Amino acid sequence: MTLLQAEDFRMESETLFHAIETLDDTGLQVVTQFKGWTIEDILVHLHFWNIAADLTIKDDASFRDFAGDAFKALNETGSLRDVENAQIDLRGIALRAKWIQQVRDMAGRWIALDPKLRLQWVGPSMSARSSMTARQMETWAHGMEVFDVLGVARLEQDRILNIVVLGVNTFSWSHKVQGLDVPETIPHLCLTMPSGEIWEYGEKGSSSISGTAVDFAAVVTQTRAVADTALEIEGDVATTWMTNAQCFAGPPETPPAKGSRARNVLTASTTL
Repeated sequence: MTLLQAEDFRMESETLFHAIETLDDTGLQVVTQFKGWTIEDILVHLHFWNIAADLTIKDDASFRDFAGDAFKALNETGSLRDVENAQIDLRGIALRAKWIQQVRDMAGRWIALDPKLRLQWVGPSMSARSSMTARQMETWAHGMEVFDVLGVARLEQDRILNIVVLGVNTFSWSHKVQGLDVPETIPHLCLTMPSGEIWEYGEKGSSSISGTAVDFAAVVTQTRAVADTALEIEGDVATTWMTNAQCFAGPPETPPAKGSRARNVLTASTTL
């Protein structure tokens, strides 16, 4: 068996790397629209959790030795920034080089894993497929902050379907984390992939969501306010879901306000 999501994760990372590979140390200090994080902060975050995920295929002890303080911080403060900064001591262009090299090495090894292999994590265990999808999701979501601040449009690829599926799979979680009752039926989805292919999920009924896969992924990863997308949302269940969608673990997060995560495309697009 082949873990295809490992290649999707690598390509997502390469796309981000291509956007920032000419920045110097000063350029990596540019502040994004996400919580005042710099591009360097984003690389620290991605690198820390990529390493943590990679250690789960070695043994539980190695993973816990590296990420154990993250367990405590998540339970006590909900913030992981101090833990990440303490563990990752590289900065600037040295950090960028180390991050992308680790990604390439990791993806090369993970592609041979059984997608159903169960792995330890900060929360419940997950499959290797889910773990790698989470790494792609984080890279894509935090990458959007970088593309936004650099004024570069990212040309999306159909590998975004992995993130869409993650969004669907966390339908219940998006409600539970906000203390809401979980509806019995998920809304019908009709989403257009970057290639133009139509992807549908669920049975047609009184609640539905239609539009682009990119817009849906942006809402479930909380990189765009739903009001800043062109999603067509019908019914109370769909409206509540898209208002509270959160496909990532941790405490409940408030989605961005309308207009707070604006696109500012100034230069040519980039893709891999």
